Order: sequence, then structure tokens, then C-alpha cells
Amino acid sequence: MFLPSIPGFGLGNSVDPAQLLDQVDTAVKKRMADAALNAAKSAGASYADVRIGRYLNQGIFTREKQVQNIANTESYGIGVRVISNGTWGFAATNDVTEAGAAKAAQTAVGIAKANSKVQKEKVQLAPQKGYGEVSWKTPIQQNAFEVPIAQKVELLLAANAKALDNGASFVNSALFQVNEQKYFASTDGSYIDQDVHRIYPTFGVTVVDRASGKFRSRQSLSSPMGLGYEYLTPKAADKVAGPAGSDITGYKMSYDMLEDAAAAAKQAKLKINAKSVVPGKYDLVLDPHHLGLTIHESVGHPLELDRVLGYEANYAGTSFATLDKWKSGKFQYGSKQVNIVADKLQPGSLGAVGYDDEGVKTKQWDLIKEGILVNYEKIRDQAGMVGQNESDGCCYSQSWQDVQFQRMPNVSLQPGKDKLSVDELVKGVDKGIYIAGNGSFSIDQQRYNFQFGGQVFYAIEKGKITGMLEDVAYQANTQEFWNSCAATCDASDYRFAGFFNDGKGQPAQSSAVSHGSATTRFNGVNVINTARKIG
Repeated sequence: MFLPSIPGFGLGNSVDPAQLLDQVDTAVKKRMADAALNAAKSAGASYADVRIGRYLNQGIFTREKQVQNIANTESYGIGVRVISNGTWGFAATNDVTEAGAAKAAQTAVGIAKANSKVQKEKVQLAPQKGYGEVSWKTPIQQNAFEVPIAQKVELLLAANAKALDNGASFVNSALFQVNEQKYFASTDGSYIDQDVHRIYPTFGVTVVDRASGKFRSRQSLSSPMGLGYEYLTPKAADKVAGPAGSDITGYKMSYDMLEDAAAAAKQAKLKINAKSVVPGKYDLVLDPHHLGLTIHESVGHPLELDRVLGYEANYAGTSFATLDKWKSGKFQYGSKQVNIVADKLQPGSLGAVGYDDEGVKTKQWDLIKEGILVNYEKIRDQAGMVGQNESDGCCYSQSWQDVQFQRMPNVSLQPGKDKLSVDELVKGVDKGIYIAGNGSFSIDQQRYNFQFGGQVFYAIEKGKITGMLEDVAYQANTQEFWNSCAATCDASDYRFAGFFNDGKGQPAQSSAVSHGSATTRFNGVNVINTARKIG
């Protein structure tokens, strides 16, 4: 059930888990890269880059008291991208030798020359200096691949047991571990070796009420993270309490899977008899684990420049945030409380890398400042289209065999500058709903009109949580919603939501991205009742 939505899984070959600890010598990768670059230039390329990628994945899957599957995969190969006659060409090979690299480069140049016959305008790349030989590694404390499989299975089964002991009828859990060993070289003079690690523990709990036939579920409140196995060693300092009366715990840089599984079973049981929401206007208090998806769909995607320009339309449409809105310098995307930044730097985030897949050093930049749209997300061949002279470093490919293209970086709502706790935020709400966790969602082809659900919902009356609700979803358009933002908690509440499976492109590629925020209040949002009426 989990497998198809995780990038890397299904793309590689099954291997012995011991092979997941192997490394390829950097000198060997450099020789293959040079062979490709030299072959590309000899064939007529004006620019070339080479990505030598080894993508390693382990997935462990359990249900109740059984292990269902353990998957260990490796995908290893070379992708070569070139410009010839002002046009892109790309080719890839799993022949990881100097000869294989050179042949792929020659093929890429041939494709570029063929493409140039229909190319209307020449590709213009933003300037990029070469960095020479450099390296970057996710600053992990414990490589998840070094942890014995038996220890990881024990943790998942213990989480399942906690859920069952607290009333769950069914529970499944999984642990995904990813290591991208990526080597990039280009005719700009960069030779970049990166070792990227990510981890994702998750579960789903279902409670069945045999008397009524009702059943309710609650998914984990974990986030995939750019961390090692240390993420699964819970620390008290990383736990963040939801508002009083909600029994919600959020997690920062470590995660207590056993605690969350027990809470999920209890909350799923309460959901069976929870009051169905009365439709109407409510002030919403949104937990970061929930708000991340709303940020992702209504800010992250519409500010991808290729969508704005109309180059991306096949996968979930274009964007309402057109160039005229940005050029005006006055487009009120949100209220003055809304400050949203893009980055690929935040430690622990899924998007954190030293350099993107075009060899651009990563950075942070403003997208929305005090509610005003001030910038987009862009890569080297897009910058000149909007009069800018540098890439934002957000080019990515899900594997060596796919061409890199513009992807979403981390996109995060900045916490409030004034001290404000979650309880203080709730205290100012007369009639509202607190929402935690991701549920169903829908958004239109311009990323404008949307609907979002969640995992758990609590009624707020006169500043206090008064009980659990069910059947809640809220509707708005992007500009209306972000302009209703009234306040956001301070940095002590800031944490990540994340996704391993952000899809884009055709053929579709997946990427991993995080969205940071603190608990945030939105006033006067339309809430509907999603209960299915029978008869």
C-alpha cells in the first residue's frame, strides 16, 4: 500500500541489505564524469553536466503482529544533459563505466541536435561559477542503514502493540530509509559529491465499533525528515503540546512513535462518537502538521515559475500567480502576518542539500513578504525569462535516469516575532476549530480554489477546546485564505511537515520537500460537513 508513492522504490534492483552500506570511490566517479564531459564537448556541446547517482532504499512493512515485507533496492547509473545548437538533450545509462558515460554523452548531443530543428528560442542559462571539487553530506548522527533490521522491526511491532493495547482494531506501520549518493560535474568546472539521507516512520490505525458498524482511522503525526535514525530516539525537548484539551502532541527533530501510536488509537476511538460539524464560518487554528499540506498546494506549487509561465500544465495545472501580479509589487497574496520563504538549507528538512542538480549552491529567499508576492522559485534556464541573473538552486531529478527540472524547494511560513503560545492563540477564538494532521484535499488547475480536510478536529468555544468534531473540511480560494491569516505562534512552536512523494512532470517524477510553520490562526473560513448521507 505504501510502496508506489515513495520515490526510488520500484526504480531499482533488489539487493542484499549489506550492499546498502557500500560507497563508490569519488576518483572513479570523477573519471566517468570527465569521460562524459569530454565526449560531449567533442561532439559539439556548448554546455554539459553529468549526474552519477546511486539511490538506495529500504522499506520495512508490518501489520499488527506480523512483518509483511522488507524491501532493499539499489538504482545506479549516469545521466548526461547537454546544450547543443542552443537546445537541450539528455541521455542516461546504467553502464557505469567511462565508456558508458561517453556513449551517453554522445547520444545526448545527438538528441539535442535533433531537437534544435524545432526549437524556437535558444536556451539561455543564468551564469554559474564552478566550485571545483567539493562535497556535502546530510548532518546525520546515525546512519539508518547501519541499524540492524531486527531493531527496526522491533520498533514497528512495538508501535503496533501500543495501538492494539489502546483499542485499535487494525494497525499497519512502515519505516522508509533513503540514501542518495549523488555526484555532479559540469563544464562550468564543478565536481560535487553529495550524500543525502532521509527517513520516514509512519503508521495507520483503525478502530471498529462492532455494535454500530462504524469505523474511524488516524494516521501518524510523524513527518519524513532529512535526518538519520536518531529521529526515532524521542527527546522531551522535541515534543510540542497542542492546545489544552486536545491531547495532541507535535514533534520537532525527534519522534516518539510509541506515544503517537497509543494516542492515535485513543483518538480514533473518540472519533466514532464525535459530534458532526455544523457547516458555517469558523476561525481555524491549524497545527503545523496539517498546515504544511495547505502551504504545499496553495503556495509552493503556484509559485513554481514553470507553472506561472505555462510550461508545466500536464501535472495539476498552471498558476493563478501570474507575472503581472508579481510585477505590480502590490499583489496582496496574504495578510501582513504572512511571511513565506523558500530554501534548501534548513537542517532536518527534506529539501536540505548543499547544491542542486544543476550544481547551484543552495540558499534561502523570500516568496511572500508581509503578504506581498515578491518572488518565484526558478532554475538556470528560467532566471533570464523574468529579468534575473541567478538560479534559486531548486533543480532536481528523482533518479539518474530522469532529466532534472524545476522542483519545489522547502516553502515555509515564518513564525511570529512576538511571543505567542498555542493556548494563547486559542484563547482569542470565540467560535473555531483546531485541526491536526493531513486528510483529503482538492485544488483547481490554477491552484486557486481549494478544499482541505484533516486527521483530527476539535471544537473551540469562547477560547477553550470543548470536544472532538468529525466530518470537517474547509473551503476557500488561495488569496482569500491567506488574507484571513490573523496570527502565528512564535518560533518555539515551529516544526516541519513533509512529503516524500511530491509529484510533478510528465512522465511524473517524485521529490521530497518540507514545509515549516508554527500553529497559525485563520479567521472566518468556510467549513463544510463531509458526512456521507445514506438514503
